[in-house]
Amino acid sequence: MFTGIIQAVGAVRSSARSGAGARLHLECPFAALQLGESVAVDGVCLTVTAVTDGGFTADASAETLARTTLGVRGPGARVNLERALAVGDRLGGHIVSGHVDGVGELVARERVGDAERFTFRGPPEVLRFVAEKGSITVDGVSLTVNGVAGERFDVMLVPFTQSATTLGVRRAGDRVNLEVDVIARYVARALAVGPAAGGGDGAGAADARWRALLGVAGEGTE
Repeated sequence: MFTGIIQAVGAVRSSARSGAGARLHLECPFAALQLGESVAVDGVCLTVTAVTDGGFTADASAETLARTTLGVRGPGARVNLERALAVGDRLGGHIVSGHVDGVGELVARERVGDAERFTFRGPPEVLRFVAEKGSITVDGVSLTVNGVAGERFDVMLVPFTQSATTLGVRRAGDRVNLEVDVIARYVARALAVGPAAGGGDGAGAADARWRALLGVAGEGTE
């Protein structure tokens, strides 16, 4: 589990195909990395398979390469890094699993005072879970959604976030990893399954209201 608060920016040293997957060698400043621990790399949860001088190696499966941007991140590409949350750590962002839901695209950047508005395009199966003032993870960074319209959503990035993550150097056309808020995913699943048996009329009415809300949100994002 992660929080979407980036702890360091590293780089891909090498990416070598291994069967249908790939073995990644990543430059990383974290001290005392342990074999088997989890590190989010641009929002993708990877397992440390070896600790090297100034970095670590991790294996990415064919599924990971197909569903995230790691398949196109070559040597020298800079990546956002976060170690897994430890018990007692501050939860400064939101609950992030490191399981990417889809790949989006940066459409535009617009200066708004000291900050910048970033507009992203995402696939419909991801956008249906994105809500105004909700949370979303972009390349591992926890962000608050400003607005959603059609296949696009926008967020505001303050100067610190731009300088402390790779998002500051992203340009229109760049592809990014997206992970929706896990709470939204579970709410949608609960509504799809329907109320528990014996829930009564009150439960059915509440379920109908939630379904109506989800339907309205879906119409605006697909």
